[in-house]
Amino acid sequence: MAKKIWITAAITGGIHTPTMSEYLPQTEDQIIEDAVKAYEAGAASVHIHARNPQTGQPIADLNVMKTIITGIKVRCGAIICITTGGTQLMTLEERLAPIPNLQPELASLNIGSMNFVLSPAADSVRRNGPKYEWELEYLETTYNTCFANSFQDLENYITAMNEAGTRPEFEIYDVNMINNLKYFIDKGVIKTPPYIQFVMGILGGIPSSVNNLNFLVNTAKEMIGEFHWSCAAAGKAQFPMTAVALAMGGNVRVGLEDNLYLLPGLKATSSAEQVAQIRDIAEKMGFEIASANETREILNLKGTDKVNF
Repeated sequence: MAKKIWITAAITGGIHTPTMSEYLPQTEDQIIEDAVKAYEAGAASVHIHARNPQTGQPIADLNVMKTIITGIKVRCGAIICITTGGTQLMTLEERLAPIPNLQPELASLNIGSMNFVLSPAADSVRRNGPKYEWELEYLETTYNTCFANSFQDLENYITAMNEAGTRPEFEIYDVNMINNLKYFIDKGVIKTPPYIQFVMGILGGIPSSVNNLNFLVNTAKEMIGEFHWSCAAAGKAQFPMTAVALAMGGNVRVGLEDNLYLLPGLKATSSAEQVAQIRDIAEKMGFEIASANETREILNLKGTDKVNF
């Protein structure tokens, strides 16, 4: 149990809307503050989406993103992982733009297409009265759209990251995406060993369960051999599944992107609170927490001096 594990904090994401939690960061300063606090609580990496500062709507605005990640960089040493998922309502060009322009150390890469359905959440937002007009339409639209990532799109993402010196964090929402990853490894466009984030519990993806996580990890071992991995789980499965991931030898992701609660019925006031909780769980299991620089070394990242922000 001497293994060091790293923690990722997914700060605001593109899933939850402001009506769901008063603690969800939406302005640049709020996202920066929560990311810095998550780092101070023990997160090596912070996963960043941008939102409209006035309405909290997920946006693809390079200026807002640059303000956020620059603000984080000047205040702490966290690994900054920029989303290229954004939302399924954004264009490929919008989602990919941060890579050549900002050249981060790490960026998410959703390695396949899927249904990514948020519409059931619209019922509670409607009952509570949406804080902003965009929320209901945003959630309900996901019932009739697909999160599309064609093989050509995937190759474009991978190539852009290779050219920028950005390491992909391959987000795998179901077992078929392991097959996609294997294809691009065999094609020679992915540097190995890859870094995988298993994301569980999204409607349209693989359900959160111990058996399913074991299936994903074992399938990846059989198909691609050596890899680094972490686990994220949506909603109430967040802490049970990340605890299981730790026991299986994986790393973990928490944060308000994935889950708005700390305990059943108790909302988390920040992603940092969730980081502190999973850190406590990990340490009580006998694990040490890797620093950002230790995680950089494990993942062979290029360092903050080579980013474009």
